[in-house]
Amino acid sequence: MKQQLLDTLEQIAGKENIHPNEPMSRHTTFRVGGPADVLVTPEAEKLAAVTGACREAGEPYYIVGNGSNLLVGDGGIRGVVILTRDGMDEISADGVRITAGAGALLSRTASLAASHALTGMEFAAGIPGTIGGAVVMNAGAYGGEMRDIIETVTVLDETGVQHVLSVEELELGYRTSCILKKHYIVTQAVLKLAAGEEQAIRARMKELATQRAEKQPLEYPSAGSTFKRPEGYFAGKLIMDAGLRGYRVGGAQVSQKHCGFVVNTGNATAQDVRTLIADVSAEVDRQFQVKLEPEIKMLGEF
Repeated sequence: MKQQLLDTLEQIAGKENIHPNEPMSRHTTFRVGGPADVLVTPEAEKLAAVTGACREAGEPYYIVGNGSNLLVGDGGIRGVVILTRDGMDEISADGVRITAGAGALLSRTASLAASHALTGMEFAAGIPGTIGGAVVMNAGAYGGEMRDIIETVTVLDETGVQHVLSVEELELGYRTSCILKKHYIVTQAVLKLAAGEEQAIRARMKELATQRAEKQPLEYPSAGSTFKRPEGYFAGKLIMDAGLRGYRVGGAQVSQKHCGFVVNTGNATAQDVRTLIADVSAEVDRQFQVKLEPEIKMLGEF
């Protein structure tokens, strides 16, 4: 990477927010991934300038939140990784609305909602991602999804111009939105909840957390549910019925607890995980003629 761009990024974001050759294993819930050429943790108001500097230098850049839906290759990422979790995580409540920065964790946002006796976000309390990632993917669980609670989302387009989009304009579907197609970057979301009773809200969050712990392999690093749900089927059941419970490639394994999860048993490489995902997809297709698509995003050099 050109020193000139590094110098520019330091001037924009501050030297303390620039991390050259940063191992991405520190920034993904899989705990795997080689180094990014440079990782930047800008404040929200510096984001447009950071992306603009990258474009001007002809250097690719990638937005990462909590890395909870991400598999980064062992060779790392050429270019600039912009991490929203550390500098863009402010949350505030006003009446029944919560305004949250793209880097705010869903768990923190849901907890703030509960403390203001606001109901509607209980489903998201245990999802390990950020607001930005949740908007992009229309994250959901336990019968709720982000499109149920989003009022507006602020984004930057490819030229650094800011737009405020309504929930309709986001084109939210199952694990999809217009944001990826249009190469937008989420900077903030306004969520509209409903007045509730704090004790009942916290009880529901606790109930869902217990269900999650019973059914999901939270004791191992993973990226959550590995495959999208194929229409008319459940990915985990197909994988189990294909005889792949506990199937391993190196340190990566199909979870014994929930076959829809691929876990890092301790020493997996990104290539182990990627090979296992491909093996599982091929075997399910061979046995049941159903194509499993990864829900997780793959980034960088494998």
